[in-house]
Amino acid sequence: MVKTGTSKDMRDNWCIGYSRRYTIGVWVGNFSGEPMWNVSGITGAAPVWIEVMNQLHYADNNPEKKAPQSLVRKEIHFPQGVEPSREEWFIPGTEPNAEDQRIGQFNQRIIYPPSGTIIALDPDIPPDLQRIFFISQPRTGHLRWVLNDRTIMGGDNNSPWTPRTGSYTLSLVDEKGRIIDTVQFEVRGPSED
Repeated sequence: MVKTGTSKDMRDNWCIGYSRRYTIGVWVGNFSGEPMWNVSGITGAAPVWIEVMNQLHYADNNPEKKAPQSLVRKEIHFPQGVEPSREEWFIPGTEPNAEDQRIGQFNQRIIYPPSGTIIALDPDIPPDLQRIFFISQPRTGHLRWVLNDRTIMGGDNNSPWTPRTGSYTLSLVDEKGRIIDTVQFEVRGPSED
């Protein structure tokens, strides 16, 4: 796919395009902004783009890269014609199931803190005045936050918590006790690295 263009008053022209392996943009013009008469995108930037693309593909003796064997390929379906079906690659265990793909079905998940986050307490603010906001999305009711196996509050979309140093497992749990999402994070004090 390639697209060319020319600026007003023929000051410059460009060509941008891509192949399966490369994306290239070429700009041709006078830095002074003076017009380039009798030069268009097809006669200025496009020949340069073609030459660069041909050279890259000529020098590239490697066959098309293949996905690592550890990935799983799965067809994704979009009901009601929202988008055409397509195949995507996933890390095993992250591929969506039929339930995940239902239109209007948004899986509740923890947005903040992301798993693996290290939160540092601010040494200039008293610890009791500091807050971390647990954020879930989309916002729905009847959920609760569970921190290190202890319910700490309802699962509101934006729930404040007073942090203490330590390692934590935070879960979002539904009314039937099912864990919807879980993240792990750490809170460090001012003197910790």
